[in-house]
Amino acid sequence: RSRRAGEAGRAASDDLAGGSDTGRAPASIPPTSISRDDARPRSEPIDAPSTTDEDLVLPAACATMKLLEEAFTKGGGGHVRLVPDNPEDMWHLYNLVRVDDHVDAVTFRKVTRGGGDEHAGAAESERVRVRLRLRVEDVAYDGEGDAVRVKGRNTTETDSVKLGAYHTITLEPNRPVKIEKDEWDVLDVDRVRELSDPAAAADLAVLLITEGLANLALVGASVTTFKAKVEKAMPRKSGAAQMGYAKALETFHRNVLAAVERCVDFSRVKCVVVAGPGFAKDAFMRHVDATLARTAGRDAKTGGGTKLASEHRRTFVECHASTAFRGALREVLENPAVQALVADTKAAAEVRALDDFFETLADRPDRALYGPAHVLAAHDMLAVDVLLITDALFRTRDAGERRRWARTVEEVRGAGGKTHVFSAG
Repeated sequence: RSRRAGEAGRAASDDLAGGSDTGRAPASIPPTSISRDDARPRSEPIDAPSTTDEDLVLPAACATMKLLEEAFTKGGGGHVRLVPDNPEDMWHLYNLVRVDDHVDAVTFRKVTRGGGDEHAGAAESERVRVRLRLRVEDVAYDGEGDAVRVKGRNTTETDSVKLGAYHTITLEPNRPVKIEKDEWDVLDVDRVRELSDPAAAADLAVLLITEGLANLALVGASVTTFKAKVEKAMPRKSGAAQMGYAKALETFHRNVLAAVERCVDFSRVKCVVVAGPGFAKDAFMRHVDATLARTAGRDAKTGGGTKLASEHRRTFVECHASTAFRGALREVLENPAVQALVADTKAAAEVRALDDFFETLADRPDRALYGPAHVLAAHDMLAVDVLLITDALFRTRDAGERRRWARTVEEVRGAGGKTHVFSAG
């Protein structure tokens, strides 16, 4: 079959950065597709020993050991034991754990001892460390704390927690967790593969800056996380307040640079994009250059200095943005110069896909379909070239609904089409 080059699309939020504190797209739109020229009736659907990890918090270096154990088959049951390492991993973990799964991890439980009778004395409470296996009833994502909270009934009786008692386990980075499922579908398998891919970590930082306001974001393969916001009340440039303007601007730039040094891991991040309106970004970069020049001599004498070093200066790139608010992140990612730097990331591919979809919708509306009914009708005729779908559909409690969309994604891929599964908060 011949596929029209360049026909692609995307289902995502109207604002890649808006609404959510983590910068994740908060809204989702129905499944979207771009159809083929050679549509035809659809053929038949495409068929698609345990070790114990140490109950300790692992060091950050465990990034190379995320997937500790894998024992499952696609379409069948099994488990994985893994160690999330960063916010990107926690988002994948949130999407991987579903209702009726079993989660095995170390947690803490408040236990009351004594106080049973008048001779026992006052009751005392203490927090004890226990290992529990829960049958999941609810999953919540905490973007601020980089954690996933799993609530369910205990299926392993211990001295501290009775069998069948409710408990909430907080899953955090660098803590091992075991996930068991009765059925691993194609989306679960893809999620595990992406989770264990070292290239999935955030490799792009974007600093949106104007006078008195700066937002710092880390852009990963699936997750955009806003790590810092710096604000400073700026005096007027004229009048009596003019004397304090230069000092206030210096303080603001110093605070922004401190946030960059605190949040950006220069051993991983390949590029730091500094974007904003007017000359604010130029002024900040002059401050960076002055700081590096001022500390270069001191570093040579003392062997210390700031986290930002001279060799990191080449990772900074400037580009224009109409504002320093979070909504400008999408504008930055659409910039051709930035896209050239992050051409191999999922975020850039999704931005290009969205642009192509809207262009197709405007130029040839009969070729761009959206909404479950129209997309499934096109799929029945094998007319889907690119399928765009949000992962919110796969977090449904309706197992049949999830199974239907997972099967659709697998069949589109099997028929030679492309699929984009977008993150939605």
